[in-house]
Amino acid sequence: MPTEAHVHAVHEGGMRITASDGEHSITMDYPMPGADADLAGITPLKTLLASLAGCSGNALAVLLAKMRQPVSGIEVDVRAVRRDEHPTVYTEIALEFVVRGDGVDSAAVERAVTTAEEQICPVWAMLKTGTPIVATCRVLQA
Repeated sequence: MPTEAHVHAVHEGGMRITASDGEHSITMDYPMPGADADLAGITPLKTLLASLAGCSGNALAVLLAKMRQPVSGIEVDVRAVRRDEHPTVYTEIALEFVVRGDGVDSAAVERAVTTAEEQICPVWAMLKTGTPIVATCRVLQA
């Protein structure tokens, strides 16, 4: 049965929005043209990139644990190119996974990244239909 999600957002003035799911809140902000760039939060589009990093990173962690890989840390770096014309969407996204751990098998990491993309991470699945996403990974022996 489908699960419904709900987030309520409140405009706080300027370009600041606070969104909440009832338990947790996030403040997003955007620089007004000609105004000071001292933002109260991350921009909405960068929040989207953070969602991709969080979702794919967690998927990778779960998959590598199931593969019994001796992971001591995972980092996800997300970079995107944004077009200048409105709507100023991302036209390409690059994910770099850095996995640390003595004895981590790089082939296992590659398989886990593929599985995360194809089967596990809903954010990745949603975004890749409209934006090319390229993923790379590095294994660093700790």
